[in-house]
Amino acid sequence: MIVARPKSLKRRLIVRLLAFQLGIPFVLAIVFAMWLSRADDGGILMTPKFARVAATAIHRSPDGRLRVEETRDLAEMRRTAPDFWFMARSGRGEIVGTGSVPAAYREFGRYFEAGKPVFSDGATPSRIPLVVLWNITGPAGEFTVMGKGDTFSATFMVLLLSNLLLLPILGLITIVTIAVTPFIVRRALAGLSVIAEEAQGINIDRRGSRLPVADIPSEVVPLVLAVNGALERLDQGYERHQRFIADAAHELRTPIAILQAKIEAADAPVVAYALSRDVARLATLTEQLLDIQRADRGAPMAPVDLASLARRVIGDLAPLVIASGGELAVVVVRNGSVLGDAPAMERVLANLVQNAIEHGGRMVTIHVDGPVMEVEDDGPGIPEEERERVFEPFHRLRARQTGAGLGLNLVRQIMDRHRGRVEAHDAPNGGTIMRLEFVER
Repeated sequence: MIVARPKSLKRRLIVRLLAFQLGIPFVLAIVFAMWLSRADDGGILMTPKFARVAATAIHRSPDGRLRVEETRDLAEMRRTAPDFWFMARSGRGEIVGTGSVPAAYREFGRYFEAGKPVFSDGATPSRIPLVVLWNITGPAGEFTVMGKGDTFSATFMVLLLSNLLLLPILGLITIVTIAVTPFIVRRALAGLSVIAEEAQGINIDRRGSRLPVADIPSEVVPLVLAVNGALERLDQGYERHQRFIADAAHELRTPIAILQAKIEAADAPVVAYALSRDVARLATLTEQLLDIQRADRGAPMAPVDLASLARRVIGDLAPLVIASGGELAVVVVRNGSVLGDAPAMERVLANLVQNAIEHGGRMVTIHVDGPVMEVEDDGPGIPEEERERVFEPFHRLRARQTGAGLGLNLVRQIMDRHRGRVEAHDAPNGGTIMRLEFVER
């Protein structure tokens, strides 16, 4: 079997935090580049020099109309900035221009004044070029000039300078983060190393040890508490098995000693009956020990019809009960079907019926009502203070010659495995009702 190598939580946290931190500048660069790609392509700064060139190129024709002459400076400007354009408005509202004026500004000349540009009239597209207005005096008079001239964007320059100032700060933050993140993560997870050391020291000789929950991340506390709960259950199970082994050894010692003494003193056939009863007691104890082992091992669950189960048990035990002078009956109020281990459930019913007969019950009735089964007898009953203790291993209400005191303990173990429960109650006629509650499917 190939076991995958466990992944380091510290490494994953450090790598992801650093990747996030280093990714921030990269993402910002992409966003900045996308913004530039969507920025206006007409937002070119018209410098005062270009505004003066534009104003000096404006002349009046003999008929008094404004026109743009191709001066030497204007020709040089076109060579430097091939997409150069401008529009000018005189104080009398006359409009003149040259170059490829963007459509968004072709009609703006009649409305703008210096320092008071009009960017939208409600019908113009929202993405329009950025322009600069200048008041310049030329040969033809004073004009307000609007246009595109130099090769550097004002918006671009502002953003570029601001980012250049931020880059060292961002770089310093990144370097500090790279240096500090591993230390912070290791400090935050230091409590897990303490837990690992404690867990390595837990063994069979240190029962009762628990993992500490102090100084560990709150996200790990539920896991530690769950492990502590598992350790608690293991300790309890170990103690139960230790008590069981001690009690079983004690219970076996007595009948074996008695049997040994009787065998040594046997000189006549009259002791055969007594020996057979002792052997039967040992056989019963052995069978119950095997039943407990089978119950611990478990078996696959399958649908079980409770009425049919009760009738099978009655059929198996009827000859023995009738031979001892007792009676058996089954009363089905409402049939039930549950998921369970049918052989184990048969042992539960058989143990309860045999236990009722042994304690003086002459009439034993099995009631079935849905997922609930009751075994009722007319015996002397169980005192209220003993109703919980009777389920302990080797506990007896009174001394008797047969039985080992494992029957009711086995019943509880099997019911626990079926996620059900068993309880002892008073019967209306003074006897006992052993109530079994299963989980209905």
